[in-house]
Amino acid sequence: MSFVGLILKNLLRQGTRSVLTLLGISLGITTVVALGCVTAGMRSTAGSLATSGGADFMVAQEGASDLSFSRLPDGTVDEVAAVPGVQEAHGVVLHITQFRGNPYFFIMGRSRADITGNPLPLRAGRLPRSPEEGVFGTDADVRVGEVVTIDRQRLRVVGIYEAASQWERAGAVVLLGVAQAMQRSPDTVTIVYVRVAPGADVEAVARRVDRQVSGVVSIANAADYSKVDQGFAMLDAANLAISFLAVVIGGIGVMNTMVMSIFERTREIGVLRAVGWRRSRVLRMIVSESVFLCLGAGVVGAAMGAGIASLATRLPSVGGFLAPDYPMRVFVQGFVVAIVVGLLGALYPAIRASRLTPMEALRHE
Repeated sequence: MSFVGLILKNLLRQGTRSVLTLLGISLGITTVVALGCVTAGMRSTAGSLATSGGADFMVAQEGASDLSFSRLPDGTVDEVAAVPGVQEAHGVVLHITQFRGNPYFFIMGRSRADITGNPLPLRAGRLPRSPEEGVFGTDADVRVGEVVTIDRQRLRVVGIYEAASQWERAGAVVLLGVAQAMQRSPDTVTIVYVRVAPGADVEAVARRVDRQVSGVVSIANAADYSKVDQGFAMLDAANLAISFLAVVIGGIGVMNTMVMSIFERTREIGVLRAVGWRRSRVLRMIVSESVFLCLGAGVVGAAMGAGIASLATRLPSVGGFLAPDYPMRVFVQGFVVAIVVGLLGALYPAIRASRLTPMEALRHE
């Protein structure tokens, strides 16, 4: 029998115990992968928000704890537009409210000039022309001609637009003054979308805006989004803590399984040592059994984590603004956790098994 065949045989010998251990480890990896996929989806959503409507970057209030709390005076738009290298600057209000079961319904208030100059890709209807009109995303569950009420504001649906990001597809666009009234913040905007002049360097213009306009911060991608939202740092910390707990709890479970396995196979290990197996080969056998078991848990955990992330974002309260993402690094992290669990869990049992002498093992009852 080959070395690999012997390892698989040993794992299958106590099939129930191995399966239960595998499931226990996979639960920790499931959490790591699911949270990683959701976090990646949030980063993707944040990146799309920063460059919505063809903008090169957006400007928000410096020090805001969350982007939705950003408040910039209307005059900030003109200050940003005056910065060298800026071609266009448009103030936008982002208002989050509840609409038809979606508690995170995004309403974007845009000026007439912005809507006319940067029109939305319409699937049906036309762009809004008056404060009583609005256009909705393809996932907003409305039809052209319908009259809806949002935050006591009656709006006639005059168009349906398409968008790449989930929060835009499930949201709506109205005139700037309407969104300001909904937010009860007249003469302020949430963010300023900026387009740079042809040939200008986006990063250089963004830095110039930060220097010349007081009280603002430029956001060009998902990495910059943490300047106005600490949620990503908290999610990353939670993912790290869960990974650590998965290693500790999974390692204890694997150690228990391997110690019991060695106890039951003490005479067998003695026979192997008696026929010439070196200590190092016994050690490799135990470690390999543990790693094989944990790699299996990694496969199960990765599949379950991706599935749970997909199911979670199908909920109306989540799917309205977030779509999961499945970057390879998330699955690599899950398998790294599985391998570390396998190695740590097998360390003590493998050393104990390799130190058994043939005589001592054969005398074991």
